[in-house]
Amino acid sequence: MNSKLPVAAIGAWLLVAVYYFYQYALRSAPSVMMPQLSDAFSVNALGVSAIVGMFYYGYSPFSLVAGTSMDRFGAKRVIPIGAAVVGIGAILFGTGNVAAANIGRFLQGAGGAFALIGAVYLITKNFPASVGASLIGATQMFGMAGGSAGQFFVGPIIKGGVSWDRFWIYAGCLGLVISVVLLILLPKEAPKTSTSGSAALATLLRSLGKVFRNPQSILCGLISGLLFIPTTILGMTWGVRFLQEARGREFEAAVTLAATVPLGWMIGCPLLGFISDRLGRRKPVILGGTIMLLGVVAWVLFGNPEILRGHTVGILMGIASGAAMLPYTVIKEANPPQLGGTATGVVNFLNFTFSALLGPVFGARLVEMPEGDTSLALAHYQAGFKPLLYGIIIALILTFFLRETGPATRKT
Repeated sequence: MNSKLPVAAIGAWLLVAVYYFYQYALRSAPSVMMPQLSDAFSVNALGVSAIVGMFYYGYSPFSLVAGTSMDRFGAKRVIPIGAAVVGIGAILFGTGNVAAANIGRFLQGAGGAFALIGAVYLITKNFPASVGASLIGATQMFGMAGGSAGQFFVGPIIKGGVSWDRFWIYAGCLGLVISVVLLILLPKEAPKTSTSGSAALATLLRSLGKVFRNPQSILCGLISGLLFIPTTILGMTWGVRFLQEARGREFEAAVTLAATVPLGWMIGCPLLGFISDRLGRRKPVILGGTIMLLGVVAWVLFGNPEILRGHTVGILMGIASGAAMLPYTVIKEANPPQLGGTATGVVNFLNFTFSALLGPVFGARLVEMPEGDTSLALAHYQAGFKPLLYGIIIALILTFFLRETGPATRKT
């Protein structure tokens, strides 16, 4: 095989990983400009949250579209369109018009779905299975880095005098530039069988049906979602309030501590992927990460913070939750190779839909805070978050039903 192929493949993957960084930054950027958005759209914080949340209504269903279209048309013809859609969505969001902002945020989600799935598709097509989990973990590292950048770098930019709308216009133009770069530099693929109209749609639906009918696919989506939820719900959504109200931490300290969870993800995703590839097995690493996550979350809720507290706990939670990305490797190994993109879209859809549906459930459980000292608040949060522990235990049990798909099982 041509020795230049790995270099070209790595370059293509890096380009799409940068696109993933970009879309993740835009996903989290509104959190640091909520007052400006509230004034611009003439709505309260709840109204801004509803507009911002349109991202996820685009992201979830278009995960399926992204996966099947990549299997059908290839990366070069599909991924640049996704980046362009994100850019257009950012520009619409920056107009200050509520209707345009809703559409724009939806488009950001729809186009953003092509980033992670595109990166995994390229990994599946161009790299051996022995490094697949490592590269998928590294891709998620780019995403989490973008999520952090959307908060820690965009915040100072806004405070430094750049208006919120100008930021989004600039960000949208950057997305269009990324789209052009992807279109030019992504390698061409061999032509695929061309069908049109209803025949093409039927082919896509058959691909989705084949992946969804595989019980291993459903297991991967459930396990990934159950391992992802503790970091999103406890760590990133409610972490600051939990630390303030239940543990008595100051706001600045609580923000810093909550930020250690995505930092742990940036470490854990590539690390656990690398360990899995070195072992040639997926299940032992998923099991190990799940057990570790169960212990850390239980300690956060019920442990003595005087013994183990602070940044170490948040980083450990993020590292352990990095096991949630390994089912992305398992699902593509458990389905036919030609359906790698579709399989990734399915696990992304299941993971995200599962997480999105449970988010409001936890919000309803936690929103009513009892009056009194911090001990009452702690008991309230412990009761509210306890189902997270049950979910991790369910993920642990479900992992035993996964079929081992790592390279070591294919050696003779």
